[in-house]
Order: sequence, then structure tokens, then C-alpha cells
Amino acid sequence: MHTARFALDPAFTIGEVNPRLFGSFVEHLGRCVYTGIYEPDHPSADAEGLRTDVLELVRELGVTAIRYPGGNFVSAYNWEDGVGPAEERPRRLDLAWRSTETNRFGLSEYIAFLRKIGPQAEPMMAINLGTRGVAEALELQEYANHPGGTARSDLRVAHGDKEPFGIGLWCLGNEMDGPWQTGHKTAEEYGRLAAETARAMRQIEPDLELVACGSSGQSMETFAAWEATVLAETYDLVDYISLHAYYEETDGDRDSFLASAVDTESFIENVVATCDHVGARLKSKKKINLSFDEWNVWYQSRPNPHPVEDWQEAPRILEDVYSVTDAVVFGSLLIALLRHADRVTVACLAQLVNVIAPIMTEPGGAAWRQTTFFPFAQAAKYGRGEVLDVRAVSPTYETKKYGEVDLLHATAVRAEDGSVTVFAVNRSQTEPLPLEVALNRLGLTTVVEHSAVADADPDARNTLQDQERVTPHPVEGTTLQDDGTLTAVLEPLSWNVIRLS
Repeated sequence: MHTARFALDPAFTIGEVNPRLFGSFVEHLGRCVYTGIYEPDHPSADAEGLRTDVLELVRELGVTAIRYPGGNFVSAYNWEDGVGPAEERPRRLDLAWRSTETNRFGLSEYIAFLRKIGPQAEPMMAINLGTRGVAEALELQEYANHPGGTARSDLRVAHGDKEPFGIGLWCLGNEMDGPWQTGHKTAEEYGRLAAETARAMRQIEPDLELVACGSSGQSMETFAAWEATVLAETYDLVDYISLHAYYEETDGDRDSFLASAVDTESFIENVVATCDHVGARLKSKKKINLSFDEWNVWYQSRPNPHPVEDWQEAPRILEDVYSVTDAVVFGSLLIALLRHADRVTVACLAQLVNVIAPIMTEPGGAAWRQTTFFPFAQAAKYGRGEVLDVRAVSPTYETKKYGEVDLLHATAVRAEDGSVTVFAVNRSQTEPLPLEVALNRLGLTTVVEHSAVADADPDARNTLQDQERVTPHPVEGTTLQDDGTLTAVLEPLSWNVIRLS
């Protein structure tokens, strides 16, 4: 067995982890909202119709900023449909997912949901720039954020929300480069509209943080040219540009699937280069950061096992059931985000419940953790602090999509108290991977814990019938030697968390 090695030193760092890196996403799609987070008839439902069993799991997951209400859904959404007395709200056709939207859950319910998660849960509101524009964005901003004394802020008060919602982070549309998007636009059209909207919103609140739409994926034909054109219009008006990426195993090529984070890191680095090129061209000292506000494993090519008809309410769609292999890839994607924490300062796991989600529910029944729940929860808990620079020397393997790839994918985060957590993935499907880490000048003396998500069956899953088939397990034999070298063995196809103090 060949050994993977890297060194950690407090003098060599990437940057501080922004808590928003552990954000998530709630869209009016399938059962994410209805029978997911909101089910008034559920035995666990509170007075507002929120499932308290789901709330407990969301708190355990550790999510921070939650993007809402879409996604593709937002590009034909009228925000006014989701405010006021729920029984008076209109039913609408949702063009994005060919469903019927009841609007029983809307802006006020979303804010109530965030408040019940806890103070770490921050609103991240998406604006419809598909079928609407500047005027409607300003009306929503006034309703949500102005204290009172105007028509729309007083309407919010009349609806029962005396205090403003204080939404400080806004997405200027969603995936506007995508031909599938309602109101799809060219880069020139979108860039001008985003700039006009941003400029107007800042006239009310100069300190808002705004996210411009980047490409929907690195494979888009317009990738990079889209970012350059949009940022040429918006550079001084926005704070972030968005990235979206989803991965799945195709044609039985698991080796390439396990290397998906190679694409993620390339995507991030290419967008950073484009942003900095535009900044240089404009002679600006400002840095545009990245909002990776949709990312996950998503089996888009698989047929839906549930029968669905057009215009159903809350249909069972996009309900992927994740395996150990998926959890390892998912953990690797988290590592990619942490490795670029200097520029990726917002990220949203898409989505939170039922729809390609770490949490699953049954209507009227149980809620449980998918395999992907565990890497996210561990990273959100132990991945706070300063990311240390990891440059590994690792055995490699060959992939069809990405060529030669390291078997080890790793990062490390140093907390404020000096403790260090190493997050590591072994991409080998068959062989354990010995690991040595030189811990230079970190003052670490103890291995607190080494846990792993791995299984003899790489396709093992948590299901309604077997909700705890896969959980993290302790790994024995990880040691910290007198010379400051950490030694461990990473199981085949595994996500690992090694905590040191």
C-alpha cells in the first residue's frame, strides 16, 4: 500500500471559513416544503404547521443561510401570492416543475421557520428577474425590510409581522443563462437588468449583499463569457456571483464519479479567474466572492420511481436515495468548498428536505437522515475556523473524465481554540489508504476522534424501513507520534473526520 502524505503548518493558510458556507436551499419543488418542512396535520406539527421532527434534524445538520423560494420556481413567482391570510392565497400553476402551488407556505412562514431553527439561520432571498423586474423587487424589499409607515411595510404589519424581516442577502434571479428558465435572457439582457435592480435596491439599503447569476454550470456553452459580460455591468453593484453544480454516476463509471470534486475545484478556480480579470480590466481593487448556492449529488438521468401527473400538488419528484458512495462524493464536494474558503463565502446545499436532500420524510410519518446528512453535519460542526493549506502527495488512479486523479482528497481546519480537524476522502473502491500528516508548530498532542462513513456495501442506504443502516463509525489505530506525525489508515471508499487537540 502506498502512503499519502501532507504537512500542516499555521503559517500556511487558505482563509477563514464563513459560516454561510454551510447554507442550504428550500424551493417550492416536490415535497421540500409541503410534507417536508411544513405539514400542519402531522402529529409533530407546531402551531405554525412546521414539523418539529424536521426542525430538530435541521438544527442537528447545522445549516446556516437558507436560500428561498427557488431555484427555477422563482422565475415565474409572484411574491404577493405568499403573504397575507393563508386561506385567501391563490393557487397557481408552477411552470418550472409542472405542479400546482397552493401558496399555503410563503414569506412569513419561511421567516418563522428560520427563527425556529435558531439565530444561525439567515435568510437568503431570491428575486424573480424572469417574468418580473425592478419595481417588483423594490416592492418585496419594502414589504420585507422597511420598519413601517409605507404602504407595503404597513401591509406586512397588518399581516401579523410587526418587526421587519431584515433580509440582508439577496439573489438577483436564478440561472438566467439557462434556456429552461422562465424568462431566460442573454448575458447582456440579464446584466443590464441585474445592475438596474441592484442599483435601485441599494438606494433603499446601501449595505445589502447581492448575488448576480453566474453560469448554471461549467459545461454551459456560454460559460465564462456569461460571467465576464454580467460582471462588466454589475461589478461595482454586487458582492457575489453564483455557481451551480450537480454530479451523478453515469454508465457505471464510478471512478470518475468519485473524482467529481476535480470538476468542482476547476469550476471555482475558473470563475475566480474570470472575476479577477474583469476587476483588473475595470482597474478595481474590489474582489467579487463566490456564492456556490446550488451543489449536490443529483441523479438527473434516472427515471422517477413514483407515478406523477402534471399539475399535482407536492408530487414525489427528485427524491434521490443516497448511498455510501454518494456520501463519499458529497464529502469530497464539501472538501472542495473548504479548500477555496478564501473566495467561496456562501454555499447552499440543494436541497434541505426530500428533494435531493439529506433529510427525508413520510407524510404523517417519520423523518430520517440520509447518508449525506453525516458529512454535512460534521463539516458544519467541526469545519469552523481557518482552513490550512493542504498540498498532498498521494497515490493516483486513472479516470475516464478527469485523467489521473489523487486517491486522497483532503483539507484541514484550525479552530479558534487551536484544535484541528482533518477531513479526508479515500477514493479507492478496493484498497485502504495509509495517511501520514506532519503537524508542524501546531502544538497538537491528542487524537480526539477518528470517524468514518464507509461500508462493506458501497450501495448501502438509509431508508424508511432501515433508517440507521449507515452511520459514522469510529476508526481504531489512528495515532499521534512523539515527532508530531499523525498516522491513520483510511478505509476504502470512505469519508473521514480526524479531530486533534
